[in-house]
Amino acid sequence: MQKRTISISFDEYTSLEELNSQDQILCLEAKKAMSNSHSPYSGFRVGVAVQLESGRIVYGSNQENVAYPSGLCAERVALFMIGTTYPDDKIISMAITAQTDHFLIKEPVTSCGACLQVMAEYEKKQSYPINVMFYCLNGAIIRTSGIKSLLPFAFEETRLQK
Repeated sequence: MQKRTISISFDEYTSLEELNSQDQILCLEAKKAMSNSHSPYSGFRVGVAVQLESGRIVYGSNQENVAYPSGLCAERVALFMIGTTYPDDKIISMAITAQTDHFLIKEPVTSCGACLQVMAEYEKKQSYPINVMFYCLNGAIIRTSGIKSLLPFAFEETRLQK
């Protein structure tokens, strides 16, 4: 047996003002993206803004459905849009934020496992790390460089590629 340790590195900011101007803008764009959330069942709105190498910003928001498994998270909405519309434009950064009227969110909300797996796939596809910011409105921001910090054991099976 061999014991191994995985450590991750991330930056934590106490407010939006601590970020550089480009990251501040991306976080504010993620906040705007929440306005297109379709979340009448949970009341939990999520918005994402994705900065592409070309300078484009692509938006996503969570889209719920009365048949709960039929909905989709904001991150995958944006990433699949990029995959179909701008497949050769590298993803540089993503900002993700959430809000609800039911309670005050006090910490950054992180992506679910399914979204992390999709992020890992896009990062692998482009052979370039994706910076991710989890932005708590009026609160802290967590910033990572690369999806490996968020999902160190992402599913990969190279034999599936032909």
